[in-house]
Amino acid sequence: MKSIKKTKWSFLLGPLSCLFLCLSFASYAQEQQQDSIPEVETDSSTLRTIVIRSLPEKAGTKKAGAAIKNHTEPLKKTAALQQRIKRFHMPSFWTKKNRVSFNLNEVAFVNWNAGGDNSVAVLTAARFERNYAFRYISWENALDFRFGLNMREGQGIRKTDDALRFTSTFGYRTDTISKWYTSGKLNFNTQLANGYKYPNTETPISRLMAPGYLFLGVGTSYIDAAKKINLYISPLTQKATFVLDQRLANQGAFGVEKAILDPDGNILTPGKNTLMELGFLVTHSWEKEVYENVQMISRLNLYTDYLNSFGNIDIDWELNFNLKVNQYISAQIGTHIIYDDDIKFDVEKAADGSVIDPGVPKTQFKQLLGVGVVYEF
Repeated sequence: MKSIKKTKWSFLLGPLSCLFLCLSFASYAQEQQQDSIPEVETDSSTLRTIVIRSLPEKAGTKKAGAAIKNHTEPLKKTAALQQRIKRFHMPSFWTKKNRVSFNLNEVAFVNWNAGGDNSVAVLTAARFERNYAFRYISWENALDFRFGLNMREGQGIRKTDDALRFTSTFGYRTDTISKWYTSGKLNFNTQLANGYKYPNTETPISRLMAPGYLFLGVGTSYIDAAKKINLYISPLTQKATFVLDQRLANQGAFGVEKAILDPDGNILTPGKNTLMELGFLVTHSWEKEVYENVQMISRLNLYTDYLNSFGNIDIDWELNFNLKVNQYISAQIGTHIIYDDDIKFDVEKAADGSVIDPGVPKTQFKQLLGVGVVYEF
């Protein structure tokens, strides 16, 4: 019996020992596996964000006081504003140009073996411009004045230059790119002092408003402000010639209708004081600096009458060169050419005053050279 019991316990101990060995081996393998996992370092600098919310403050006013220490300090110690405040001004589209010149030429001789006459020549000139330009509108206005005298030994005082001229041109264009304008032009010129055919200083051959010329018409203009070019073409221009001196009007001077005389030379019908013409007018002005401090100014007028003498062109051309020495001193070289079919020369008259030969028109030419003082403002 004892042998049978021992056999039973031995049979139970075998499986239990196997189970124990398996558990031991599994525990040992787990420890080895844990030992093979690498250690990971933790970042101790990482901080968690803690949000603390607070209730908004109630709306209200806080009382605060300002302590004024030197409230008795006088205001005289404060510095006054030295520079005036610049106020805003609306921009002006008007431009102006004023130029006044005075030329003096003098020649004097003392015991001069080659001979000569003492003389002094004075010429004063002025030009005033007022121009308006904005978008579609252009309005140019210019007033010119010239007057010159020559005082020569043995001849007295003689006039060398005399002119008064006003020009106004108004233009309108349909866009701001085009340089062509629909224009109207007014041109008036005359003289101030009496003119004589020297050495005769008793009978004047011209006077103020004898003649006087007025041009009024409409047409088109090409205006290039950058190049200072102005071309005006008018197919419809009225020219009025005024001779307000009745003696000259009776003679038919400057193209007006002369007086009608009886056989004894008495005036039956006085001469007309005006002559009206309708014709074609072209004007051109150009200013250019041809060399450094050398400026060229050209002004040309061409006119022909439709009714009386179509094809006969009246010419009025001025060409001047201004040589600038410095801000106030300059020299001027210029020419002036006039041809007018209504101005006659070499008129022959009889003893009773009747005209035998009405004369012929001739080209008038004037040359100018002077050095003087110029002031622009």
